[in-house]
Amino acid sequence: MKGFSGKLELRIDWGELDAFGHVNNLSIMKYIQAARIICLDAVGLMQSQSTEGMGPILASINCQFRKPLFYPGLVTVYSKVEEIRNTSFKIQYEIYNDNNEIAAEAEDIIVLFDFKKQMKMAISEDLRKRLTG
Repeated sequence: MKGFSGKLELRIDWGELDAFGHVNNLSIMKYIQAARIICLDAVGLMQSQSTEGMGPILASINCQFRKPLFYPGLVTVYSKVEEIRNTSFKIQYEIYNDNNEIAAEAEDIIVLFDFKKQMKMAISEDLRKRLTG
C-alpha cells in the first residue's frame, strides 16, 4: 500500500479459525507480531538486545478489526514507522485479505529500553535515520 515500507504475505491456516469460521483475533495479532519483528530486525533492534543490552519493548498495541478473514486465504500485512518521539516510536499496520480489502488496522508503541540499567533510553539520530529510511 502507498506509504508503507514493509510488506508481509502469509497463508491463513485452518487452525487459526474460531468457532464462527473466521480467523480468530489472536491470530491477527500474531500476524502483526510477525510484521513487527521483521521491521525491528531490519533496523538492527533485534540484534542490539544481545550485542548492546538495549532494544525494543512493546508498550502498547491497538487494533481495529474491520472485516473477517477466512480460510482458505491469504493475508498481507503492510507496516511503516509513523512517528518517532524521544524514547519511543509508533509502527502502523494495515492488514488486507486476498481480495485487497482491509481487514484490520493496528498500531504499536515501541519503547527503546536499556536492559542493563532497566530504563527507557533516548532514540539516537542514527536509529531515527534507520527507522525513517
